[in-house]
Amino acid sequence: MKRTLLLATAALILSSGSCPAAPAGDPLAALRQRPPDDEVIYFLLPDRFENGDRKNDRGGLKGDRLHTGFDPTSKAFYNGGDFKGAMKRLDYIQALGATAVWMAPVFKNKPVQGPKGDESAGYHGYWITDFTHVDPHFGTDADFKKLVDAVHARGMKFYMDIVVNHTADVIQYRECAITNINNGHACAYRSRADYPYTREGGVAGPPINPGFLGDAPQYQTTENYAKLTDPNYAYHVFIPKGEEHEKAPDWLNNPIYYHNRGNSTFENESSTMGDFGGLDDLYTENPRVVEGMIDIFGAWIDKYGVDGFRVDTEQHVNPEFWQKFVPAILARAKARGIPNFHIFGEVGMDDVNVARTARHTREDKIPYTLDYPFAEAVRLVVAGTKGPDVLARMFADDALYEGGFHTAEGLPTFVSNHDQGRFGYFVRNAFPQASDEEVMKRVILAHAMMFTLRGVPTVYYGDEQGFAGTGGDQAAREDMFASKVALYNSEKLIGSDSTTAKSNFDRNAPIFRAIQELARLREGNLALRRGAQIVRDYADAPGLFAVSRIDPGTGREILIAFNTSTSPLEVQVEVDPRSTRFAPLHGACEPAPSAPGSYHVSLKPLDFVVCAAEEAK
Repeated sequence: MKRTLLLATAALILSSGSCPAAPAGDPLAALRQRPPDDEVIYFLLPDRFENGDRKNDRGGLKGDRLHTGFDPTSKAFYNGGDFKGAMKRLDYIQALGATAVWMAPVFKNKPVQGPKGDESAGYHGYWITDFTHVDPHFGTDADFKKLVDAVHARGMKFYMDIVVNHTADVIQYRECAITNINNGHACAYRSRADYPYTREGGVAGPPINPGFLGDAPQYQTTENYAKLTDPNYAYHVFIPKGEEHEKAPDWLNNPIYYHNRGNSTFENESSTMGDFGGLDDLYTENPRVVEGMIDIFGAWIDKYGVDGFRVDTEQHVNPEFWQKFVPAILARAKARGIPNFHIFGEVGMDDVNVARTARHTREDKIPYTLDYPFAEAVRLVVAGTKGPDVLARMFADDALYEGGFHTAEGLPTFVSNHDQGRFGYFVRNAFPQASDEEVMKRVILAHAMMFTLRGVPTVYYGDEQGFAGTGGDQAAREDMFASKVALYNSEKLIGSDSTTAKSNFDRNAPIFRAIQELARLREGNLALRRGAQIVRDYADAPGLFAVSRIDPGTGREILIAFNTSTSPLEVQVEVDPRSTRFAPLHGACEPAPSAPGSYHVSLKPLDFVVCAAEEAK
């Protein structure tokens, strides 16, 4: 059944006006005035992007890979990428069409952790020990500043990836075998009911922490937490010898600032209080922790002038923390001259559950979330056999976000990432008999949706070179420089005869060129960045999905139609009756409607068209 969904009101259209002009020749001033909606984000892991200085490969450490974390033949260890390498390739990133660089965490990590025989390195950046300096495997603080400055000099923004939920795994529990930590079971979660804060080791244990009222929102005060002095309510905690001052700032070495309740099951209270795979879970209800995290990350804004934060594991931190942290960080950024600081949180999921991610914009007051529902919807429709009605229902739920469609415009959208995997992998997995040409068409179609539909397109590094990966996590974190990892080098790239054994920064790669065209299209049309979105038509099986984007200044309509099926389509699509002449921006477009309000669209299999009307009269 065909339906029309209006997903924005005139008031929201008018609220998205143009930015004031920046001083001529000042790229920093110009980029600071751009709203988050206008960006094209390029997400990369510094360790896997480019090696610009082999002297820092081991992070200044000596010994084998279990001491240095470096093994360029292993997907689980540092491979050698760094800040100097990223700076060397900024021209490539900008040529693709990116206007913002999002880099995985750069903070100093625990080089290696994990049980014996299953060790891996902190190359990804999420096992932080020192929140005040960069990881020496990537370079120095001075190198990082040069990188951020170089990004800004090009008129691009720099987004940091931050972690508030946890630190590296340093704190241990005497009841659990150290050799078994991180296996998800050895240190089972112990609840507040069974192991209250006021008893040692369970309800039958001796009294501790007299007068402490717990961590309910009304008790999250400095006065109450002054009475929490003993961390041994659920487990008996200790810090291994030699690691007593492993973390920085030094207050992070005190176990009282952690939940210490065992591994999260990601359900019930453990979702915000349990250790994420054994990582030390910060007690973010404690005002001292709130204050400390604001100081830590505010200092990076002060020192480097970064333009935004992607927040790891946002959903695993209590709402009250974010309600204090976000306004404090936005104020810190504004004081630094960054009025459009972009904060977006990770609310990871593998379904199209808009309510779940939107809730965090309302309850937590996080400004934006990574658009996991969009990613899953596109996978179901383009790397699957579901109809585009999945997309229509997902967009209809934009009303659930705090701020509605206006917030949805600023959600970073993606189709691939470092955790779930690359879009090419999903296509090959769903259509194992598909030709190379069909796989590439589906990958490009997914990116076309990401660049022309509402949201902020976020390209995962390597997708533009045809990287597909063989799964999620480590299997989707290939090296862009010449790799020595056998698994990566065995991959068949999409649209290319190259392999990851060679350096892959080819600006003539077909997917690179397709994304480059999409980025130019988006940059040249305000409607595609900040325009209201009207879902015009959609099928309940593979086939048509059509939307109009409306220029917020002129009211001009841009019609975008996608064909998710493997058969050609000839259809009539509703348009604004005032749209009387059309010009092609991509693909073949009829010069005029068939009748007022009805426009004929011809679509090849797995293809799309972008047709721009003249300004509404």
